[in-house]
Amino acid sequence: MRRSPGQVALAAAIALFLLLFLFVPVATVVYVAFTDRAGGLTLVNFLDFARTELFVRSFWNSVYVSAMTVLWSSAFALPLAYLTTRFEFRGAMLVQTLGFLPLIMPPFVGAVAMQLLFGRNGTVNLLLDEHLGFKIGLMEGLNGVIFLQAIHYFPFILVNLSAALRNIDRSMEEAAQNLGSHGLRLFRRIALPLAMPGYVAGASLVFVKVFDDIASPLLLNVKEMLAPQAYLRITSIGIDDPMGYVISVVLIGVAVLTMWASAQVLKGKDYATTQRGGGGLARRKLRPREAVLAYAIVILILMLVLAPHLGLLLLSLATVWSFSPLPDAYTLAHYARVLGDSSLYIKNTLLYSGLAALIDVAIGGAIAYLVLRTKLPGRQALDWAASAALAVPGVVLGIGYLRAFYGVKLPDGTPLAALWIVIVLAIAVRRLPYALRACYAALQQISVSLEEAAENLGATKARTVRRIVIPLMTGGLLAGFITSFATAAVELSAVLMLVQNNSDAPLAYGLYVLMQTPAGRGAGAALGVIAVIIVALCMALSQLAADRSQRARGLEM
Repeated sequence: MRRSPGQVALAAAIALFLLLFLFVPVATVVYVAFTDRAGGLTLVNFLDFARTELFVRSFWNSVYVSAMTVLWSSAFALPLAYLTTRFEFRGAMLVQTLGFLPLIMPPFVGAVAMQLLFGRNGTVNLLLDEHLGFKIGLMEGLNGVIFLQAIHYFPFILVNLSAALRNIDRSMEEAAQNLGSHGLRLFRRIALPLAMPGYVAGASLVFVKVFDDIASPLLLNVKEMLAPQAYLRITSIGIDDPMGYVISVVLIGVAVLTMWASAQVLKGKDYATTQRGGGGLARRKLRPREAVLAYAIVILILMLVLAPHLGLLLLSLATVWSFSPLPDAYTLAHYARVLGDSSLYIKNTLLYSGLAALIDVAIGGAIAYLVLRTKLPGRQALDWAASAALAVPGVVLGIGYLRAFYGVKLPDGTPLAALWIVIVLAIAVRRLPYALRACYAALQQISVSLEEAAENLGATKARTVRRIVIPLMTGGLLAGFITSFATAAVELSAVLMLVQNNSDAPLAYGLYVLMQTPAGRGAGAALGVIAVIIVALCMALSQLAADRSQRARGLEM
């Protein structure tokens, strides 16, 4: 727990990294938004924003889409969480696993597949029109964005709400039952209020994620939303246009305000339970009619939320799929094209995501060590600073990198922002909080007495870290690496702003480009299937690493 020059130098290096690649770009965006062309402070840019009908309409459209996405996500998540935690539901683990699958597919990847399934001339509407004589506009305009985003992001609510429901002391429920409360009334008045912290955590995350998304609205040809407007202003007018920076500041403000509001909702209320005996709601058996209804609801929701995966797979194998319920014929030619012409995207992704994950694990592990094992002043600020990346939308970070580093020239005149390493740094900053939390949790479970014993036997601090701490943290470090790698592989918001040459583009950028044209959608779908497989494998490896680490700790104890 002693301070040393090495620890001070490590903390300084981390602080410098966060300053250069997180706070300077964000501060640059904020500075430009509040200054005029002469460099003086002004609010005129924000007044122009408020006077421009397009921007105001885009803002309220984004609020509406985000709020409605939370509502629809709740409609998907609540029944699944309630049925799998409250009842003896056969296949509950399978339902929870399938409910998590939408997160491994980037929402913009499923946009085209969802149009082919639920669009005006998609599979569902063609069948409805043929047999019932009407169509439904699920994928039109803002409704399409809401439907797509709800299907993708509802697992955030499902996972958090299910965990919260499992932690409720069943004695609370039994007491309510003794007082005559049963069924939905019991869930509405007792279980759901006690699980509110989990629900609010998931709902606020969904709201922020949807508000920040660029690609999904653009692929659905919806441009009157705030994040797409920021991207369009910078790419069409240039990095000197102040409106792009004003929109970026608004995006940051909404993210911070959402997190603050979620904390205020829960402030001053006690959600603790005594946990006497087994925790979690008491499970009861479903009556036959209830079982039929429950399984019907679960199957319907799972069919909806897994539809993008099915549509993407069919599109990747289709020769032609247009104005017909199913493809005309099937082929593997799209996969051959992807593995040939688009293999550079895959190589770049493996390189960028691998480097970004290494950076995240190294910095996350170092911050966790400094916070938990040293007495350095200000060490907690490093944790807060690294976690602050969660509140910075990807488009804002991308715009900040362009503005801060494009004017920095290499000896050959190449702008620093045009180098592929800047993409790696942006991805690393965006995913640092994930690796940090994994490393922090791993180090918390290692007793300080093990390190003290090694030092008492003559080991130096560095040798103790190398021979004791890092080996014991292997499971957490690996989990953090794989989580960062998997999520970095499909990062688009920041990447879309920073890719200057097609040769430097990663997989997510290639997917976005291919999905823009009908001729490239088959290959784009094939590339999307490959992306889903990569992320799924990474998630499975992360879970395996966590399980092995937990078993190893159990054996040690």
